[in-house]
Amino acid sequence: MAQTARIADPMGRALELARRGDYLTSPNPMVGALLVRDGEVVGEGFHQHAGGPHAEVVALESAGGRARGASLWVSLEPCCLSGRTGPCTERILAAGVAEVHVATLDPNPRVQGRGVDQLRRAGLEVVVGERAEEAEALIAEFGHWVTTGLPWVTLKFAMTLDGKVASREGRSRWITSETARARAHRLRSQHDAILVGAGTLLADDPQLNLRWGLEERPQPLRVVADSGLRTPSSARLLQPGGGAVVVATCDPPEPARARALERAGAEVLALPPGPGGVSLTALLRDLGRRAVTSLLVEGGPTLLGSFMEQRLGQRLVAFVAPLVLGGSMAPGPFAGQGAAGPDQGWRARRLRAEPVGPDLLLVAEV
Repeated sequence: MAQTARIADPMGRALELARRGDYLTSPNPMVGALLVRDGEVVGEGFHQHAGGPHAEVVALESAGGRARGASLWVSLEPCCLSGRTGPCTERILAAGVAEVHVATLDPNPRVQGRGVDQLRRAGLEVVVGERAEEAEALIAEFGHWVTTGLPWVTLKFAMTLDGKVASREGRSRWITSETARARAHRLRSQHDAILVGAGTLLADDPQLNLRWGLEERPQPLRVVADSGLRTPSSARLLQPGGGAVVVATCDPPEPARARALERAGAEVLALPPGPGGVSLTALLRDLGRRAVTSLLVEGGPTLLGSFMEQRLGQRLVAFVAPLVLGGSMAPGPFAGQGAAGPDQGWRARRLRAEPVGPDLLLVAEV
């Protein structure tokens, strides 16, 4: 519905609207837009799901005739491609919008700058760059996927204050609080796919689905990296109703085990071998072709260590519990050889910390 409130920070409002997409727009980015005329908001909207109207179109329809002569504020450059919904640039021009403010250009090489150029050639004033860093962070996963063909990879783990992910006997339930575990499920809902290694699957038998009040959201694709095809057909993630499952193994797979998993409902994906197991690069390429824009890797240490050593992650998410387990035999989050020295390790940037119940959530890009 059209709004009549005066607006002091229209681009901030556009970003706020974009966040309402809540990662449900994949493989499209989250975008928000509003129309301002004489200091008042006359229409606003956000992209709700792939295949649905884009944010600019929702805002224009909300404004109706009041869009003529108004200023459009949008968190991402309007598209100039036909696609499933038609070019937003043509709708903007047809509505008689006077000027357009764009937070950031579309990272899609097919669009980047072309939407802005089309609007400018038609005589509109277009301003680009206000709150660009916030807008780019909001579409980081989309930007990475559309430019590389690979999903944005988040490496997630829970550990103690002394950096242990399990006790010396391999027990990890539960290191973190119920509040942190609920937040971890929220993190799952913000990714297109979840990946674990065969060791974690055999040790924990996880479902890898959305619970904790998130059952109505689309279930992420669940992926197991299993070079030896050890995943049992009785695994809980193969129970009906949890979403699609891909078991990635080395080519050629053992025929009898592959057939058993396929009968249980899994897709067996044969890939070239890589360091220590399935080629992670080949797996990421395959997921990218499936329009998986974001991948959450939930471990265990062997798989996380492989991602680290091959420099294949973009973000680290650590839930740190106020607990000390101690012991040289208790595992840390990253196995493998590790870095030879501090200068060869991953240096995190944009580190932020947030209390989550009694635990601490650390998020950083690498």
